[in-house]
Amino acid sequence: MLTREQTIFVLVDVQGKLSEIVHDSEVLLVNLSKLLQALKELGIPILWLEQYPEGLGPTNKRISAHLQDLEPIAKITFSGCKNEAFMSALEKTERKQVLMGGIETHICVYQTAVELAGKGYEVQVVEDAVSSRTLENKELGLRKMERLGVDRTSVETALYELLERADIPEFKELLRILK
Repeated sequence: MLTREQTIFVLVDVQGKLSEIVHDSEVLLVNLSKLLQALKELGIPILWLEQYPEGLGPTNKRISAHLQDLEPIAKITFSGCKNEAFMSALEKTERKQVLMGGIETHICVYQTAVELAGKGYEVQVVEDAVSSRTLENKELGLRKMERLGVDRTSVETALYELLERADIPEFKELLRILK
């Protein structure tokens, strides 16, 4: 199970026009917004990746609005693990549980998740907070990740694991965010 002390969230490449044309883009953007707000409420660190921002454009404004205190890490590799700045930032947190969301499920999310799992991280992909241009590619990416040691979760499952209990102040705020 995810714990507050060990979890970090990795946001992958929710950029430009692609973020608006992926399968169920509205659901993706709403779920990622809720997830980011809740993770910040719980004090979970966030690492923010952007794939070739000069070409793909910046992170979708609906998402970057929740990341104003952070800077994106630009990359040109599909896997974040091949990016020195990302790996250095991740290692500095000393956290071993990686929660992931973003696009595209079958490319950058998949490659990053599988490589992190291979490096000994416990990786969970938030399946209602990832997408690809087609549903088939999203499902393919999820199946491949699961087969290669990456667990699947949902926004609510992950957040309730991190909460652990209902008698804490954050519980009511998370209920408000999730509605």
